[in-house]
Amino acid sequence: MALDPGLVGRSYPPSAVYEVGRAKIAEFAAALGDPDPVYRDPAAARALGHPDVIAPPTFAIVVTLGAAGVVLADPDVELDYSRVVHGEQRFTHHRPIRAGDRLVATTSIDAVRTVGGNDLLTTRVDVATEDGEAVCTAHSMLVARGGA
Repeated sequence: MALDPGLVGRSYPPSAVYEVGRAKIAEFAAALGDPDPVYRDPAAARALGHPDVIAPPTFAIVVTLGAAGVVLADPDVELDYSRVVHGEQRFTHHRPIRAGDRLVATTSIDAVRTVGGNDLLTTRVDVATEDGEAVCTAHSMLVARGGA
């Protein structure tokens, strides 16, 4: 069943606040195998002009993945998740994510289309501080493979 194009433009309420901690940043950097001290050492981060340690650019997935889940939970989005593959992910950073940030994420549906019998759903997650400072925008495309 094709996705409803009327879903385009739908926005969801902001997520709960996610408080970014130094330990989570260090764990994420370790999982990536990235030894850069800017992810672990506040003095190294301050030497580069940051107020505290910063997160690797892909750390944004920690905040955005859960926030985008509201789309899959929406009963109007009839997506057979058993047939879904992740087609694309990209981040636009407005500034680095830093330890101590209190972030909220707001999800919207940017595009719905059908190509070759496959449904493509593109979402946007805008990440900001709880005070409204833009931090990152994530775009993600899910592909629901058509039936054989």
